[in-house]
Amino acid sequence: MEPPQAFQYASEPQAVPTKRTRPKYRDEEEDDLALSNNIMHDRRVVRGNTYAAQVVTQSAAREMERLRRENERAMKRELARRKMEASMRPRTPPPVDGRVHMDVQTDTYLEELSDRPVEADADTQTEAFLDRPPEPLFIPAKSGVDKETQVDVAEIFDFDIEVKPILEVLVGKTLQNSMMEVMEEEELAAIRQRQEEFEQMRNAELMEVQRLESEATRRFNEKQRRLNQEKERKRLQKELKEKVAARSFAKNYLGALNADVFADLESSGHFYDPVRQEVTDVFLPWLMDTVATDMEGVQKAQALADDLIRAAMEKAKELQEAAKAAHEAELARLAEEKRKAEEEAAARLQAEAEAAAAEGGDAGEGDGA
Repeated sequence: MEPPQAFQYASEPQAVPTKRTRPKYRDEEEDDLALSNNIMHDRRVVRGNTYAAQVVTQSAAREMERLRRENERAMKRELARRKMEASMRPRTPPPVDGRVHMDVQTDTYLEELSDRPVEADADTQTEAFLDRPPEPLFIPAKSGVDKETQVDVAEIFDFDIEVKPILEVLVGKTLQNSMMEVMEEEELAAIRQRQEEFEQMRNAELMEVQRLESEATRRFNEKQRRLNQEKERKRLQKELKEKVAARSFAKNYLGALNADVFADLESSGHFYDPVRQEVTDVFLPWLMDTVATDMEGVQKAQALADDLIRAAMEKAKELQEAAKAAHEAELARLAEEKRKAEEEAAARLQAEAEAAAAEGGDAGEGDGA
């Protein structure tokens, strides 16, 4: 008998395949809100009190209308797509002339088709048995001993005593029902009053919301109107500037055009003034020659005056340099004299100090002796 062997895998372990309809990891650019299960982002979740009437604002109404139109367009596109797919689906070719198509069963077990189900007649007969007679009633056998007694009616039932708890129950129940009805009426009145107050508050809030929306709409329209007015003003101002610039340019160009044309014609010799021609050809040359001659005399006189001024300036400069040199020599002499006097004073002070020192030494020796 062979010894038992240890269990071994016939193949390597493999990961269990998962039926994923989407990748394991989401992309970075994928919208988190689309994959989120947070009900706060669901439009079908009602915000606020679920018992009160929902306040539908104009913006919410417009959003609901937009969603309805989008759903209608999506349904129309889906119907058109289905019709297109149905039209593109291959069909049975049409029959040839003289023949028609008919439905044929292709099942394994055929069934006969008819307008009416198959009908058949069948008969049956029962044996004539007699009816069973009714059974007699069961009466049990009597057992025990019979005895009799006599009880007075007053001992069994006293109306005054027996009716008291019944009256107490009836009166108490009536009072309790009355109090409950009164409390219920008061509660209904309080609820009705609260409903009226809440209705007033809701109407006030709705009116406030409508007022704020209308005010926002009015401000937006006013802003758009102001922007349009400003754009129109800038456009008109730009057109006006262009018109003014064009008019000034045309005016300047046309204003100088006439004078320029006549000036060009006059310069080319088509128009000329005899007096002006004589002045230009005769008087001006003579005047220029006379002025040139006079200017030569003036230039010569100015040159002589410049030479005299230059010579005087050079002489004054030489005198100034000589005076400056004499002044510097005088300052040097005074400085030398001052230095010599200071040296003599220093020598004299030194000699006096030495003499004083010598006299002090002699006096010390005499005292020692």
